[in-house]
Amino acid sequence: MAELCTRMRSFVDDEVIPLEAELSRQDDDGAAALDGLKRRAKELGLWALGHPEEIGGGGVPFLDFVYLNEIIGRSEFGQLAVGSVSMQDALMLHRHGTEEQRRRWVPGLVSGEILPSVGMTEPEVAGSDPVLVQTTARQDGDEWVINGHKWFTTGARQAAFCTVFARTEPDSTPLHRSISAVIVPTDTPGFEIVRSVPTMGYDPSDHYEVRYTDVIVPMGNVLGGRGNGFLVAQDRLGPGRIFHCMRWLGQAQRAFELMCDRANSRFAHGSVLADKGEIQRYVAESAAQIQAARLMTLDAARVMDAGDDARVQIGLIKFWGARMLHDVVDRAIQVHGALGLTADTPLEAMYRRARYARIYDGPDEVHRMSTARRMLRDPERVPWR
Repeated sequence: MAELCTRMRSFVDDEVIPLEAELSRQDDDGAAALDGLKRRAKELGLWALGHPEEIGGGGVPFLDFVYLNEIIGRSEFGQLAVGSVSMQDALMLHRHGTEEQRRRWVPGLVSGEILPSVGMTEPEVAGSDPVLVQTTARQDGDEWVINGHKWFTTGARQAAFCTVFARTEPDSTPLHRSISAVIVPTDTPGFEIVRSVPTMGYDPSDHYEVRYTDVIVPMGNVLGGRGNGFLVAQDRLGPGRIFHCMRWLGQAQRAFELMCDRANSRFAHGSVLADKGEIQRYVAESAAQIQAARLMTLDAARVMDAGDDARVQIGLIKFWGARMLHDVVDRAIQVHGALGLTADTPLEAMYRRARYARIYDGPDEVHRMSTARRMLRDPERVPWR
């Protein structure tokens, strides 16, 4: 495992990071550069390592892959370059899909020939409360007719399909049994990409507003059975949140390295910045936050890998990891001064992504509330027991 981590670190640092400016342009040259990185990752044996062997992946165990994902996260393009971007959806289909669904979609996800997307968040209702979903899928014979409005459907324009969460059951059904996950190929008539949603300086961004107008798909496109949308979503989001947290660690570690390099080389007010007590405090506090978040994340992965209920551990690290990333990047920008505000370093983009982290996959406030409630109901569930 150590040797594999070393090879992954060399690939990300020496081959992916130098191409970040080109990759971020989202033009033909950027697409060609990404294709080249994908080929290179496959040549090096670094492709789809966390996908199970039975679906064509590398079969690296979950806990071991967490270490790799920490390295992959050093670049925002890392997961695209090594094929891990499809892992959550490939696992979701592998666990909950029918034989036909797995046959149609999983091989392309693992090989990187296609990309997935998920339609959950809606602009008209609070995304932090999924029972409010208004998109509907109405049964008409042996077909679903879907109507609704989603946004922040990440990657929708490039995706081959979107897993849409829609209300399928009668109003009398308990809310948590009323939503189903329905697979919608993105070339289906009525699937309309309205726009790329401008977000915090990204225009275009990878987040799309999508309308569903009488979108017709077969009844067999339900994933995991009718009314099981929340089960499917949680089974996807649990490991995904751990992966997010590990990638945030990679970003924070890179920001920490940039901060230390700057502190050791920048001269101001009679000495290098590294000699200033306040800068030393930044370094020490950042290192402590990174290490605390890393150990918490590994513990959450350990509990999940053992097959135990890891909801408390995942909830804690989701809001703690997001705060850690923000704080470390913020200090690194401060040490860089005006340079940190420019695109001459990756820090300003990292800062924006750190702000996203406190909202997506559940806002910090919800994770704090739900985690506290679980521990108050059962104090034995505190993570140190």
